[in-house]
Amino acid sequence: MNSHKITEIFVLGLDEPNLRTLRRVPGADHYRFHPLLSIPELQEGEIPIADLFDKAVRELDSFDGEIGAIVGYWDFPVSTMVPLLCRRYGLPGPDLEGVIKCEHKYWSRLEQRQVLDDEVPPFGLVDLDGELEPPEGLQFPMWLKPVKSFSSELAFKVSDEGEFTEAVERIREGIERVGKPFQYLLDQIPDLDMPPEVEAAGALSCLAEESMSGVQAATEGFVHDGEVVVNGALDSIDYPGRSSFLRHQYPSQLPEAVVRTMFDVSRRVISRIGLDNSMFSIEFFCEPESGRVRVLEINPRHSQSHAEMFEDVDGVPNHHCMLELGLGRRPSMPRGEGRHRISAKWYHRRFADAVVRRVPSKEEIQELEREIPGITVNVVPDEGQRLSDMDAQDSYSYELALVHVGADSEAELKEKYQRAIDALKFEFEEE
Repeated sequence: MNSHKITEIFVLGLDEPNLRTLRRVPGADHYRFHPLLSIPELQEGEIPIADLFDKAVRELDSFDGEIGAIVGYWDFPVSTMVPLLCRRYGLPGPDLEGVIKCEHKYWSRLEQRQVLDDEVPPFGLVDLDGELEPPEGLQFPMWLKPVKSFSSELAFKVSDEGEFTEAVERIREGIERVGKPFQYLLDQIPDLDMPPEVEAAGALSCLAEESMSGVQAATEGFVHDGEVVVNGALDSIDYPGRSSFLRHQYPSQLPEAVVRTMFDVSRRVISRIGLDNSMFSIEFFCEPESGRVRVLEINPRHSQSHAEMFEDVDGVPNHHCMLELGLGRRPSMPRGEGRHRISAKWYHRRFADAVVRRVPSKEEIQELEREIPGITVNVVPDEGQRLSDMDAQDSYSYELALVHVGADSEAELKEKYQRAIDALKFEFEEE
């Protein structure tokens, strides 16, 4: 009989694929995982942040036991609800102000500029209520994005004033979905030390920044009691000629010198922001020939999309770090102890709207996973769903399936993925 005490862990937006992964972390037999709010509540349609917080509190208050940790791996509102709930229940949690500084894209850029120079692109605010013109001094092409959004929602690349005007109109139409609850949150935190220019911008503003070139990559790590630790670097590879992700792969195949620079920049900027007791991932644009790196954005949370890649290569899913921090302990990840030398999360996408008439069945996916060792497939849309009705999609494409692949080389990664998507039978009706 197991005499070890069971630790009760609440997970905001717990879903079945991540529950399976959580159960594979070291010591998982001593943890019991409880869902706290559902993914539709947290990610679909309007985000009633006050109601969600109150409902989470009611669920936690009604729990007949000792709460050991409260964690989460989704973007807003989960990323900000976790520190608020941890603070309320006296549990170890991320530093709230550090999280907000990263979440607010304009505030994040201002902080980055304090310790970085050429690694930050020219940027400025767009007046959504005034004259439709780019911030002074910025050159086309540029990206427009709300100061708070996620999954590249309402992010547009614009090459001239016509595209700029069109993008601003679309941002105006959709900015309130995430902006209003984020502004509500900012208003509820009396001890938030916000600079005047950030306070004036609020959460319903639009950021413009000059487009960056190069290949995309990311670092991932954590901060524990002020110590910044980078766990690794990953490559982020777009569909050819498009700005939508095709795959993330770990470890990065970039030159060692570029990876070292990304690690150094990560430590400097995270220390500056003051993020603490939190996981983070930082997205970069890199120029392998010159060694130049530039920061795209900072995510102050655990990236669940990286979990199986770390497990494939290092032997432990990075959910382990999230749990250790949630329990007030310093994480420690193994290196190179996994089944594969390289791993990737692929995004199988469609670039035109349609109604989904057929998705692969569970039986078909199980058969495929048996046929191709080292893959797992998660289908995104439901049968009968219009692709444009799906939430949290980028501005240019729709996810059909997420395919994890472990392999011993990049060539094998590509070959396994191609076999997988060739076998996935979707049917669409264009109207």
